[in-house]
Amino acid sequence: MMPTPISECLYCQKNETLDRLMIKIGDLEVSQLFLFKEQSHPGRLNVVYKDHGIEFHELSDEQRNAFMKDVASAAKAIATIFNPDKINYGAFADTLSHLHMHVVPKYKDGYGFGSVIEMNPQKVALTDTAYAELVEQFKTQLSFPVQ
Repeated sequence: MMPTPISECLYCQKNETLDRLMIKIGDLEVSQLFLFKEQSHPGRLNVVYKDHGIEFHELSDEQRNAFMKDVASAAKAIATIFNPDKINYGAFADTLSHLHMHVVPKYKDGYGFGSVIEMNPQKVALTDTAYAELVEQFKTQLSFPVQ
C-alpha cells in the first residue's frame, strides 16, 4: 500500500476532517495532542507525531523516546483527570501514513471494556462548553497555556 501523500493527510493539512473529529489541545515535545470529539471513552486523546510518513520502527532512539514520553504525558493526564480502570493504546494507521497513538481510557462498567477500541463509534458527543472545559483541564494538567 502506498503511503498517504501529505496533501491528503488530515494531520498535515489541518483540514475540515480533522476539525470534525478532534480538537487540538497543544504541542508536546515532538507531537501534537488532540481531544477526540467522540467521547464514548471519556477523556480519549490522540498523540500525533510532528512529521509525516514515519513508521514507529524508523524513529531514532531519541525520537522514539521523546514520542513515548509525549504518549505517557497524555496518559498521565487522563489518569489524573478521569481515574480510568485501564488505559488502552493504539497505533494503527492502516489508511493514514502519519504516526499517531490513540490513548483511550477504559472503565469497567463503561463502553467497550474488555474489547478492542472502535475508531469512531459516533455514540457520545459533548456540548461546545463541555469540550472547552475538557480541553482546559488537559491544558492545565499538562501545563499548556490556558486560553
